[in-house]
Amino acid sequence: MYQEQTTFEIQSQGLGLYEFTQDICRWVATTGIEDGLLTLLIQHTSASLTIQENADLEVQDDLIDALERLSPMNPKLYRHTAEGPDDMPAHIKAALTDVSLSIPVKDGLPRLGTWQGIYLVEHRKAPHKRRIAGHIIGT
Repeated sequence: MYQEQTTFEIQSQGLGLYEFTQDICRWVATTGIEDGLLTLLIQHTSASLTIQENADLEVQDDLIDALERLSPMNPKLYRHTAEGPDDMPAHIKAALTDVSLSIPVKDGLPRLGTWQGIYLVEHRKAPHKRRIAGHIIGT
């Protein structure tokens, strides 16, 4: 068994989904690991990770709209408002979605489906630099 770790940094431009599948695939290829398990962990509490369709951009817009309906940016709804009206809703959205992903690796590539991409989901309105810890173990 062999393992490697790295950190991915993604600069968001505010609310939305940011695909970084190709960055991950490039890094996995550099590790020399052919078969194993890739783990990703976002190191923030107001953003998240997801595996989602990457063929139709309307899917991303609909996901953001659905999350907004689940946890609207209305400061009257929350006690924690010190960091702005989008902060507490962002924490709730991150809690409802994934902060870590586990992805099998085969033949040196993540085993994603044809239309699947790996995304950072930014839940805040303002741009943020987000860090994702990557770990791969295998042979």
